Amino acid sequence: MLWDDMHKNDMVWPTVAEVHEYRKEVYATVVDAIENHPSFDDKYGEGVVVNQDHPMWALFMGFEHERIHLETSSVLFRETPLHLVQTPANWPPIHPSAARQNRPSRPVVGVDYPPNRMIPVKGNDIDLGKPADFPSYGWDNEYGERNVNVPDFLASENMITNGEFWNFVADGGYRNKEYWCEDGWDWRKHRNMKWPFFWEQSGPQGSHEYNLRTIFQVVPMQWDWPVDVNYYEAQAFCRWKTQKDGSPTSQPYRILTEAEHHLMRPKEHDLEASRKDVSADKVMVTPGSEFAKGATGANLNLAFSSQNPVGSFPPSTSGHFDVTGNAWEWTEDHFNPLKGFEVHHVYDDFSTPCFDGKHSMIVGGSFISTGDEASVYARFHFRPHFLQHSGFRLVASDAKAPATHLYPGNFSGQAAARDVVVADDTNDDSNVYESEELLGMYLGLHFPSSGSDEGISSILNHKNSPLHGLSFPQRVAQLLNDLQPQRTNNRALDIGCAVGGSSFELAKHFDHVEAFDFSDSFITAAQGMQKSDRMKFKVPIEADIHEEVVAAHNEGVSAEMLNRVNFFVGDACKLKDYSSEIGTFDGVTMANLLCRLPDPMACLDALPHVVNKGGVVVMVTPFSWLEDFTPRSKWLGGFRDPVSGEPLYSIDALQTIMEERGFEKIHDEEMPLVIREHQRKYQYIISQATAWRKQ
Repeated sequence: MLWDDMHKNDMVWPTVAEVHEYRKEVYATVVDAIENHPSFDDKYGEGVVVNQDHPMWALFMGFEHERIHLETSSVLFRETPLHLVQTPANWPPIHPSAARQNRPSRPVVGVDYPPNRMIPVKGNDIDLGKPADFPSYGWDNEYGERNVNVPDFLASENMITNGEFWNFVADGGYRNKEYWCEDGWDWRKHRNMKWPFFWEQSGPQGSHEYNLRTIFQVVPMQWDWPVDVNYYEAQAFCRWKTQKDGSPTSQPYRILTEAEHHLMRPKEHDLEASRKDVSADKVMVTPGSEFAKGATGANLNLAFSSQNPVGSFPPSTSGHFDVTGNAWEWTEDHFNPLKGFEVHHVYDDFSTPCFDGKHSMIVGGSFISTGDEASVYARFHFRPHFLQHSGFRLVASDAKAPATHLYPGNFSGQAAARDVVVADDTNDDSNVYESEELLGMYLGLHFPSSGSDEGISSILNHKNSPLHGLSFPQRVAQLLNDLQPQRTNNRALDIGCAVGGSSFELAKHFDHVEAFDFSDSFITAAQGMQKSDRMKFKVPIEADIHEEVVAAHNEGVSAEMLNRVNFFVGDACKLKDYSSEIGTFDGVTMANLLCRLPDPMACLDALPHVVNKGGVVVMVTPFSWLEDFTPRSKWLGGFRDPVSGEPLYSIDALQTIMEERGFEKIHDEEMPLVIREHQRKYQYIISQATAWRKQ
């Protein structure tokens, strides 16, 4: 999605009457849930705590989502021709300064808008992140943690006003390509922008005389209100200002960062204060009618329904005006997850689709930001070309901006970042399956004949030895063949093939096998076995004692069968992306994979795209869910219903999921396996093997 993605709105919309009826149904459903849902029963008179694990967290999610759409809809109203909108009853008044008449067409600094000096801010460490037990709703991206070291910087006393921005417009800022990044200039040309969108020309062409559009009114231009611009326009102004006046530091002017913003907040209501005292997050205790009052008053939480002159409210501890409220401030940061980020299962794509390096964070809230949007913990974002009640302030520093970028650089050239791999310090992409020790363990599991020439048995010989747990990969492949999938193209797919033992067994029964695994070292080993290389690995005996053996194929694997397999490194969560390249299959195996995926549903959702009609999927898993591999919100089961307390098992969820995707369960058995740790210690695992035929 770039600035020119305009076709997403080519759709048939419901009528106003249909929307109204739907809203009434939703309202009735929500009221019924509040009044009657058993999770609100206060059985012991201790009150009901609704936290992220409570089913009614979803209600508060809905309330806060509606607040977001109140604000975004207000921007759409502001864009709509005036004759098509009307002011709702009981709507808060716009700021009284809008009643000023006889506003000059050419603003003068110090008369029509204030000077905007650069105020130094002492650097410090900032700890981002909302406590998990904070007693208010929070979006998933707010939780987690990150410590940011913020160097000293300078920030303009006020947000950039309409008066200041008028000088950029009058000086030809919208005509001069050198002030704009590539994408920003393309956006400007596409929209034929000559001044900010909410300015309305009121004089002859070229006179630079303007009125100002608010949500429901057109008022005389308010030169001392913050200008509403998008990210591209803000950055263009910074370049123009640097060229025009020079920067007070060794680096050019830029906009704020998220961490710098938190250093500028009033100390009475900053992150540190709110962690000690909930009421320090002012929105927790202050209605909109009271938000503008007092020593830390601000135009926030719908105190007014428009912006106000900068400097109308007391400055923050750092001496800056409108750090909170009035208008959002664009930042240099890409929208990003904090360390420990985890989606909530009710709305698992609220934040993650926007961790793409194409969304810029906005901070501070606007006059119409309410609820969580007005919280000190709020972390919101928009695409750089989007309109919003948002502006910016100038920042300058000698040090590099303490911003978080998911891609190299910032929005100055999104085209260059579209296909770059995300490099975020909050995500550890290391693969636990790349160690030499684990590779040896899996070679022993997949090729149990290994070590026979060296006199090393797979299991130490003893009475009641669990030999039935050997050759697990081969038994999985044999089960698929025994279930007689309908043969359409006689191709098989081995998802999570590890070092290839199951793949070679499948090649005994299918003309072609596609096999992939997330581990580079596993695939390299599988390809080595395919070429009949002498693959040596160490078998653990006791403590530091190991014996080196040569990996050996099971009997019956011919050179012809080896050549039927194509191995590649791949991600099971991206199976749908591979479907157009790898084709479709009569048989699919997934051995002890499902509960090791970060997003099991992504893999399950892709199965209908790769399995032929009548084809069979054999899925073997112990359902051993661990947060090290799979976020709790992605587990299929293995937990209790938060309301009824009933256990929710993964196999039941899997059956529902597969049936919804057009598969019928045709087989279910317990399948044991043995994995050697050393000659006197083994893992004995009983996986559940199910098979599913595509209808």
